Formats: sequence, C-alpha cells, structure tokens
Amino acid sequence: MSTSTVKPTEPISPDTSRGAIALVFFCTVLNAAAQLLFKRASAHFSLNLLDDITNIWLILGLLLYGGFTVAMVLALRQGELSMLYPIISLSYVWVTLLSYTLLGEKPQLYKNLGIGVIVIGVAILGRGGRR
Repeated sequence: MSTSTVKPTEPISPDTSRGAIALVFFCTVLNAAAQLLFKRASAHFSLNLLDDITNIWLILGLLLYGGFTVAMVLALRQGELSMLYPIISLSYVWVTLLSYTLLGEKPQLYKNLGIGVIVIGVAILGRGGRR
C-alpha cells in the first residue's frame, strides 16, 4: 500500500476548494478597507516622503494591501486562478456600498446596475466552476 503526499504548492484538488473561495472573499474585504483608508489618506497626501511616511491612513492601507497579497497567494495554492480571480471584482461592490454609507456618496442608477452585473457574473462563475 502506497501513500502519497500533497506538496503545499500543488492544488489540493482539480477543483477550487471552498477554503480558497472563502479566503478570496476575505481578500475582497481587505481590498475594500484599503481603498477607504487610501481615500482618507488622500486628504493628507503630499508627495513629500517625510510627510507621507507618517500618514497613518496611508500606512494602514498599505498594510491591508500586504495582507491582501499574502491571503491571495495562499488562496491560489488551493485553487484555479480563472475561478478565484473574478471574485476579486466583488471589491468594487464593497467599496461602492461602503462609500455610500461611510463617505456619504450618493447612490447612482448606473453604479447600482454595475454592482448587480458584477454580483450576477460572480454567481455565474461560481455555478460553472462547480460542475
């Protein structure tokens, strides 16, 4: 009887794992939060290195981007890029909704229609990836 081991850099299965999908959903939240922090940082951004390295909002946004990158690489170890990457488009959904609620931006019909198209597209990809 032989035993085989899976190397950590190989996909766990031919299909994308649920854990990888959940991790990419988490990435979308990190990405959206980073965007909001960058928006906040923009009020204090000056292209002066000494000023910008003390811009806490910029530093926090960059740290979240770093976390996003690490989490995305971990997710890609467990799944197909063509299945996982489109989920990142949900970041647009979260950024738009958070901009409405936290930044007081006004909802617009075409933005909302675009959000709907993104959500439908991700759902279609999800159904197709499970067949």
